[in-house]
Amino acid sequence: MYSNGDIFVGEVIGTAILILFGAGVCAAVTLNHSKAKASGWVVIALGWGFGVLAGAYTAGPLSGGHLNPAVTLGIAIDTDKWDKVWIYLAGQMVGAMLGAVLAYLTYLAQFNANVPTGGKDGRAGAQGATPTLGIFSTIPEIRNPVANLVTEVIATVGLVLPILAFGLTKGLGESGTQTLIVAFLVVGIGLSLGGPTGYAINPARDLGPRIVHQFLPIPNKGTSDWSYAWIPVAGPLIGGALAGLIYNAAF
Repeated sequence: MYSNGDIFVGEVIGTAILILFGAGVCAAVTLNHSKAKASGWVVIALGWGFGVLAGAYTAGPLSGGHLNPAVTLGIAIDTDKWDKVWIYLAGQMVGAMLGAVLAYLTYLAQFNANVPTGGKDGRAGAQGATPTLGIFSTIPEIRNPVANLVTEVIATVGLVLPILAFGLTKGLGESGTQTLIVAFLVVGIGLSLGGPTGYAINPARDLGPRIVHQFLPIPNKGTSDWSYAWIPVAGPLIGGALAGLIYNAAF
């Protein structure tokens, strides 16, 4: 249905928009000197949902707007069509890294102002620089690899299984309503299931920006936390695969 070139371009553009909005709202809430500073988790969940909305609608005519390797994997298991999976994954990773760079450039002044204030050299009264990894990638509130992995698996099943089931409702795809519903679904997952790990539910969404964070020249940016990086990749892939298997068995 979609050509290889269209799939790659669509996934690059759509995923870049997703990450631009998502990392952008995290930057807005996290960084000092931002008008949205400390506006909270609800704002972050809404920002990611609107990112899905904008990215998927934009990519839809070119690639179907997967924007997520877990979604691509679930669809491949459902349809048993694997020949274009690698093109989707390549586009998603490139797009995720591009979106992270664009979010960085949008908040360049705020990132450059990420320095300790109120004192020098860590003296009493100084306010430390803001850690920046959470703007780009996920960080668990409690570091427990098993619990963190289980959370990501469950949350991703909660994303991919409904996406597959939406295809059973006649007219949703043609009218574009399906994409709107998926955006609301992402907001709901963030509000309900995002507390423990920050809800990656998308390997490219976490890994691509984490790679970019490693190399960006952000003052006092802190660690990129590579010891945790496998969980928001493995968990969503397992969840996407389980969702495809459950859908095939139940529907």
